[in-house]
Amino acid sequence: MSRKKRQQKSPRLLAAQNWLEGIVLNAAIWLFRLIPVDVASAFMGFCWRKLAPLNARHKRAHRHLQRIFPELGDEEREKIVLGMWENLGRVAAETFHIDRLLKQTYRFEADADEVTEEVLNGGKACLFVSMHSANWELCVQPAVTRGLDITGVYQALRNPEADKALRALRKDLYRGGLLSKSHQTARKILSTLKNGGVVAMMGDLRESRGIQVPFFGQLAYANPVPASLARSCDVPIVLGRVIRKNGVQFRVEGRAITVPRTDDRQADIESATAQIHAVFEGWIREYPEQWMWIHKKWAPPGKNAAEKHARKASVSRLDNP
Repeated sequence: MSRKKRQQKSPRLLAAQNWLEGIVLNAAIWLFRLIPVDVASAFMGFCWRKLAPLNARHKRAHRHLQRIFPELGDEEREKIVLGMWENLGRVAAETFHIDRLLKQTYRFEADADEVTEEVLNGGKACLFVSMHSANWELCVQPAVTRGLDITGVYQALRNPEADKALRALRKDLYRGGLLSKSHQTARKILSTLKNGGVVAMMGDLRESRGIQVPFFGQLAYANPVPASLARSCDVPIVLGRVIRKNGVQFRVEGRAITVPRTDDRQADIESATAQIHAVFEGWIREYPEQWMWIHKKWAPPGKNAAEKHARKASVSRLDNP
C-alpha cells in the first residue's frame, strides 16, 4: 500500500509511523554525533561499500556506466560503483555532523574564479548551482564562512518529523532560509535574487518535465529552472562542486557562467542549461566514483505534445510568477 493511500485510509497510523521514524532518526543522529566524524564517515563508507551492492540500484549504476563508458571492463565499472557507494555512505554519516563540519575550516580548501570571489565577498547576487559530487552538502561552506546568508532549495521528506530533524542540522548552512520545492518557491527565489541575495540549488538531477541537453554524448533530461531564474534576474550562475580529497577532507570549487540574454528566451535557457551540464560532465569525468550514477538522467523522453506544452509552460511561469 502506498504512503498516500495509507494516509487516506489510516491517518492516525501514518502519524504514529512518522513519529516513530522521527524518534529513530533522532536517536541515530544523537548516536553518530557521539562518534568522531572521521570514524563515523569511514565506518559508514565501509558498510555501504559492502552492503549497497545488494540493492537493485547497483545494477542501474552499472548500466549507466556501460552506456556512457562502453570501453570500460566489468572490473573498472565495479570499482567506480563501489567507490560511489562508499562516498554515499560517508555522506550519510557526515550529514549528522554537518553543522560542526562547517566550522572546521582546516578540512577545506577553496578554488574560486574571479566572479565567484566577488560573490563570496558579498559584492554580487548569484545563483549557486551544484551537483552530487563528494559531500555536496558542503558546497556552500566557503560562502557560509564568509558570512553570506544563503537561501537553499531542497526536496522535503515525506515524513515531517524526519524532515524537521534534518532541517535543524542544516540551519547554519542556509541562514537565508531553506525552501522546500512548491508552487510558491519560484516567487520567493525570484524575490531573493532581485534583492541581491544568494540562492543555492542542485542542478544535476533528472527533471522529466524539463528539457533535454547533451550529457556524455547523449541527450539527457535536465532542469531548466536555474538558467531561467538567472536569466530573469540577470545574475550569474556559480557552478560548484566538492571533491573528497582524503577521508573528511575536501576541496570546493566555484566557476561562474553567464546566461545569454537574446530575443529568444527559450534558446537562452537551453544554451545555459547545456553549458551547465558540459561543465558537470567534465568534472564527473575527473572523479567518476564521486558522482551518483544511480540518477535516471538518460531515460527516454516523453513524446506527448501535452507534456512538451506543460514543460514550456512551467518554464514560462518563472518569468511571470
